[in-house]
Parts: sequence; C-alpha cells; structure tokens
Amino acid sequence: MAERVLMKGNEAIAEAAIRAGCRHYFGYPITPQTEIAAYMAKKMPKIGGVFLQAESEIASINMVYGAAATGCRVMTSSSSPGISLKAEGLSYIAGSDVPALVVNVQRGGPGLGGIQPSQSDYFQATKGGGHGDYRMIVLAPASVQEMASLTIKGFNLADKYRMTSMILADGTIGQMMEPISFEDAEIETYEKPWALTGTEGKRAHNIVNSLYLQPDALEKTNFERYERYKLIEENEPMWEEYMMDDAEVCVVAFGIASRVAKNAVVAARAEGIKVGLIRPITLWPFPTKALRAAADKVKQFISVELNMGQMIEDVRLATECKRPVSLCNRTGGMIPSPEQVLESIRQAQKGV
Repeated sequence: MAERVLMKGNEAIAEAAIRAGCRHYFGYPITPQTEIAAYMAKKMPKIGGVFLQAESEIASINMVYGAAATGCRVMTSSSSPGISLKAEGLSYIAGSDVPALVVNVQRGGPGLGGIQPSQSDYFQATKGGGHGDYRMIVLAPASVQEMASLTIKGFNLADKYRMTSMILADGTIGQMMEPISFEDAEIETYEKPWALTGTEGKRAHNIVNSLYLQPDALEKTNFERYERYKLIEENEPMWEEYMMDDAEVCVVAFGIASRVAKNAVVAARAEGIKVGLIRPITLWPFPTKALRAAADKVKQFISVELNMGQMIEDVRLATECKRPVSLCNRTGGMIPSPEQVLESIRQAQKGV
C-alpha cells in the first residue's frame, strides 16, 4: 500500500513542486495561499534551492520569467489580487515561450473582496489574464491529492509545450487537510536547447525575447504559437464523468464546487432523478468534446460555480446551445450547499 501523509492543500502543492524538480520559488504572501511560501521558505534552503520573498508580486513574476529563461523549473503562487499584479509578467512569459508554473488559490473579489474561497478568476485564467493573444494551461484540483498530482502535471505540461501552467485552486482546498500519496507521481523531463545556459563557445547564442518590431514577424510567431495550442486542445483535455451513462440532467462543476455537486447528484439519484456530473479538470483546454457528446444525450445542463457565472459561458459554447444551461451559484466567499444544488437539479428535472 502506498504511503500516505496528512497534508494541507497548500503544503501539498509546495511539496509536489519540490518533488517535481522545482528549485526556484519567488513569491509574496497573501491569504489564503501563504502556506505555500512558508513551506518553500523552510524546505528550499535545505535542498539547495532558492526561496525569495520579493518586494512585490510584480517583482516575483519577473524573477520567474528570468529563471524560466534558463530552463529551470520555477514557480510562484498568489491569490486573486496578487495574480492581477502578475498579469503583465504572465504576458511576457507567454510571449517568450518559456515554461513556468503559477498557482492561484482564489479568494472573493473584485478588488480586495474578502479572504474566503471563490472561483471568480475563471475568466482571468482561461482567457489569458494579461495583454495579447495567448493561453495558459489551467488545471483545477478538487482534492488535496490533486493539488499535488496536478502540480507535477503542470510542470510536465509547461515543459512539454513551453508555456505557463496555472493551478487554479480555491481557498477551501488550499486550507483543508486530507491524506495523500506522492508515490505514483510521474515526473517527465524534456530537453531545452532554447534555454539561456551559456554557450561555452560551442553554439550560437540563444535569445529569449517577446519583442517583435516587425509586424509580419510577430504575426508569424503568434500563428505558430496557436498551432501549438491546437495540439494541446486536441491531446490534453482532462475531465471526470460521474453517473453519466443514463443521465438526463448533467451538472458541470470544478474544484470544491464539484465535491458539493457530487453529493447532490447522489441525493438526486436516491430520489429517482437521472442526473450525472462532468467535472472539468483542465479548464483550458476545456473538455469541449465531452460536453458536446453529453449534449446529444441529456436534456438539461446545470453549471455550479462560486462566482456570478463564468464557466457557464464555456459550457454553452461547448454544447453549441443545443440544451438549456442554468446556473447554480454562490459568490463573495460563500459555497453552495448540497441542498441548493439538489434543488437546482429538481427544478431542471421538471423541464425534462
């Protein structure tokens, strides 16, 4: 039996990053993710790594940019307002095609909002987050185990495709504790001939840069980047299906909302309602094919979210508006109860 250890979600991310080969962490404390930085501050010096609390979020993301350009596995973490401050740096990293891992343990907003859990940064994460045409791979853990496993997956995908991966978690999973195992982690390594490692007079200089003064050169680069994004959309979507075989109603939820929704699905099944769940694990690439296939079988969709309705737009796009999609939500740091989701399922069933 695999050895299991009881860990907080934020700490699981930090330990997984270390096991994945991350030896450079740059960040700035902000609730509810500060335990990631605290864990790194303790562990990094002991393993020959670098922990640096920067003077600001802006400074930390640019430190990530510099380390990523050398081919190192590097990460930063923050929470919603801090990620907004990092947005310009995220655009530079994307424009330079260097890999990095960014963690967002979301809190309520906009503005300073509160320090309670939220999923209101969905748009920011999945639609780019900064300026220009670019994407990030966005992974949404629903357990402390996935906080660890998706962190390692995020590093692997970042290196594979030379781009930013983001762990889009929430304050609840960041703070909760569950037993987890690291023994099944698959750590991949990739050659990085593009990295700034010094030439030793044996090769031409590498240049890491996001500035293209000739419009045709920038256009060519953007088109090439989006060809890579097409491969990701084809090969990397991840999702979970639960009780979907005969479902007439499909609940779509990610992160902590999916755990609440799964309880509601079980309760609805006990009432004889044919309902299932699709949980996107990658928010980008979104599991469009899974939702499109479901739209040919079910008659109603319910999007359960901790925001004012953001993923619901991607559900509608994925299903090509073939079926009605309703919203079950709480915001401001509130979490829907299983009873609230169950009532939404009952209402949807009436329309079937």
